Amino acid sequence: MKPVLPESIVLASLVAFAQLAVASDSLEVGQAAPEFELPDQVGQLHSLEDYRDQWVVLYFYPKDETPGCTTQACEFRDNIFAYKKLNAQILGVSLDNIESHQRFAEHHDLPFPLLADTDGVAAEAYRVKTRMLGMTVAKRQTFVIDPAGNIARHYEKVNPETHSKKVLADLAELGAGATD
Repeated sequence: MKPVLPESIVLASLVAFAQLAVASDSLEVGQAAPEFELPDQVGQLHSLEDYRDQWVVLYFYPKDETPGCTTQACEFRDNIFAYKKLNAQILGVSLDNIESHQRFAEHHDLPFPLLADTDGVAAEAYRVKTRMLGMTVAKRQTFVIDPAGNIARHYEKVNPETHSKKVLADLAELGAGATD
């Protein structure tokens, strides 16, 4: 008979393992970003094509309402105006369902779409789908996609507390928000 662990311990362990996971077959900077079409927390469909001519910060995370995922989402939320100034759209993606995303977004006043990749198709295309503690989740990784739809940056190791500021600095370095 296996011991039953409290949900909070399981989720905390899941988040810790997610940060240790490293993609063995990752996408390369400069290549076209895989297309997707996923519903957000209110059921509206989003595709990468919807954001052509705009920078996209596509961040994958393991699970709604876990400590690291909440910290990361709130850091993006707190910097939302800096992202808008750089013409960058934040899109969060996990394998959680629409209802879970809706509760998470409302609970933390998240002003950006959380995409429900319940069957893991986008996570597979971006090579971040993994199994941890018997659950299928997305690894905590971020892709910055340029206005032409190409991967400009790929962050395989993410610190939820400092990641948003790092992405903002890199977007500025890449010329996001610059007018010709």
